[in-house]
Amino acid sequence: MSRPTKMIPPKELLHFLKKENAFVIAAHISPDGDALGSSIALSMALESLGKKTIVYDKDTVPEFYKFLPGSERFTDSISNSKFQIPNLILIDCNDAERAGIEKLQFASSAVIDHHETVRDFGDIKWIDPKAPATGLMIFYLIKELGVNVTKEIAANLYTAIAIDTGTFRYSNTTPAVLRVSAELIEAGADPSYIAENIYETWTDSRFRLLLKVLNTLEIYNDIAITHVTLEMFRETGAAIADTETFPGFPRKLRSIKISALFREIENNYYKISLRSKGSKINVAKIAEMFEGGGHSNAAGYKMRADFKAAKEALLKAVRETA
Repeated sequence: MSRPTKMIPPKELLHFLKKENAFVIAAHISPDGDALGSSIALSMALESLGKKTIVYDKDTVPEFYKFLPGSERFTDSISNSKFQIPNLILIDCNDAERAGIEKLQFASSAVIDHHETVRDFGDIKWIDPKAPATGLMIFYLIKELGVNVTKEIAANLYTAIAIDTGTFRYSNTTPAVLRVSAELIEAGADPSYIAENIYETWTDSRFRLLLKVLNTLEIYNDIAITHVTLEMFRETGAAIADTETFPGFPRKLRSIKISALFREIENNYYKISLRSKGSKINVAKIAEMFEGGGHSNAAGYKMRADFKAAKEALLKAVRETA
């Protein structure tokens, strides 16, 4: 079945962006390339129309994403007193708590997201779980706003799309993804430069942490489980953001269908990141059993339990959804 070649932003979203003059653009905590690139690109587009924007994330931009033009726009500290017209645009998530802004009040809010798990937040919602990346949605939004895609916007959107399609390896790599990516390259995005910065600029500490994590590998039939402890972070000097790609490594094994990384947040408290292959296993449904969420092939949740109990709970959930 063919998929739509173009995404149409809701009219109320376009009206909101054209009518208002100042926006807070917020992305989810532990931002990835899709959240970062989409937020920066939208900020640049709105400012080209004479709007004011502040780009917020509770966490700082990871070192390996600071190559993105405009990454310095992000701030990790905001308060309502800074904004005369506090209109919010929530990017790549649809939950205020997920963005760390649940205690802030905004006059109006819009959500632009592609995650399957939908929360009841936002006055205006553009949520499309079939969209391969939020960056692709932002591309079509910018086009509808009549904004020229500059070299800087193109680099951010190409990165956003590349990250959430596994650099065009995942099953969500549609003809539209490749057509838009080609247009972004024509606008000035440099695939080689972007790929080098994403994949080939690891620090020694990040690499040492990966080695430690892979040494924790446990395999239960077609499920791979790894974990990372606070002690491992201390020993290597690596940052939490350095683990962004770690959940996917065991998925490289032919026999593995689900990969899970347990990251220790504090004693008996874990962030569990799930990855799966193909279209037959929806890990978002598993994550939702623990009040988490995400995509069919990438999801996550948090759990208060010791490692053994948390691991057993996941294995039980996988069996129940099989």
